[in-house]
Amino acid sequence: MITNKNITLFVSGSIAVYKSLSLARIFIKNGNHVQVVMTKAAQKFITPLVFQSLTKDKVITNEFSTGEPDKIIHISIADSTDIAVVAPATANIISKMANGLADDVVSTTLLATKVPIFIVPAMNPKMLNNPATQRNLNFLVKNGDFIMDPANGFLAEGYQGKGRMPEPEDIFQWIDKKVNHPGNQPLLHKKIIVTAGGTRENIDPVRYITNRSSGKMGFAVAQAASNQGADVTLIAANTTLPVNNKKIDFIPVSTTQEMFEAVSKKFVNSDGLIMAAAISDFRPETIADKKIKKQPGQDTWTLKLIKNPDIIKTVGKTKRKDQFLVGFAAETNDLLANANKKISEKNLDMIVANDVSNPKIGFGSDENQVTFIFKDGNQQRTKKLSKVKIAEELIHAISKKILKVKDE
Repeated sequence: MITNKNITLFVSGSIAVYKSLSLARIFIKNGNHVQVVMTKAAQKFITPLVFQSLTKDKVITNEFSTGEPDKIIHISIADSTDIAVVAPATANIISKMANGLADDVVSTTLLATKVPIFIVPAMNPKMLNNPATQRNLNFLVKNGDFIMDPANGFLAEGYQGKGRMPEPEDIFQWIDKKVNHPGNQPLLHKKIIVTAGGTRENIDPVRYITNRSSGKMGFAVAQAASNQGADVTLIAANTTLPVNNKKIDFIPVSTTQEMFEAVSKKFVNSDGLIMAAAISDFRPETIADKKIKKQPGQDTWTLKLIKNPDIIKTVGKTKRKDQFLVGFAAETNDLLANANKKISEKNLDMIVANDVSNPKIGFGSDENQVTFIFKDGNQQRTKKLSKVKIAEELIHAISKKILKVKDE
């Protein structure tokens, strides 16, 4: 059962707010501390004093209600929260969460909250089924939040329908199952590093050497790993892709050396590394501090390159038995031969062989077709799928073949 947690209960304006009192009581009875944060509309249904009497803690109703000038209240609450629960969640607060609006203490605190958010919608079926509400809910799921399915029953409007806030005990059991018994999350609490994008090596202040990687594959892998419960660190080079999952720790880098330093620092305390980034093998020996000018009569330009650190090979030398390494082989020829060679050379548990000579898949594309090659020689070729699906298959393969997680 959920116990010994700091739970923030966000209460928005719905007739179902009375059920939030029982929910808070259940949390407290199981040994948790509950901090209640209320919207103005919620206070029209139940006064903060009722929650305060129940929780034995001050209810937060606005940014200036704490009397503690040394604290920025919405940040302080967000930082101290282990589990965030929005119950009841109206269409209004759901819309604010999905669109990043922050115009009161509830929405500002939720925007700053990094821990899992459990959302319990409660509204009329017509509002629930509105395309805008469904779009917002779908976005929040993709963002890593949890949405509880509303209950069917008698509504305040006087007729039956789906939109009721579920019973408090059912809400508690639902949250407890997600937190403590996530059977569908085989990577729960695994610390996994994912790299993405293509590194750049500066020639002068305006020129650089790079590659065609968009970062799409690495971002999809990071999201798939997070969906399976992993604590993901995404180290990405030179990509404009958004990180929509607030549970993912995002570290932007530019050069191979910067990525090497970031990966080396994080790998020590990780369970594994998935190296999806396209790394520049070489960099200019010297970087000009001013733009290099073409000289009169100059028809050629010789650029001397030196070798960059081989990131995955380097960390492979320090890999513990309880860590795993997954590499990517982006090749234009002799795909499987080159990929197999890298497994032994770099102490990999698995490599994803990717034929980037096909313009319809690979770099920049939304689709891909790859072959998973394991260190025991087994191979698994995927169909041509979206990179999101490829990422899901990769994470599943890592769970079953490397981490030996059994299906429940």
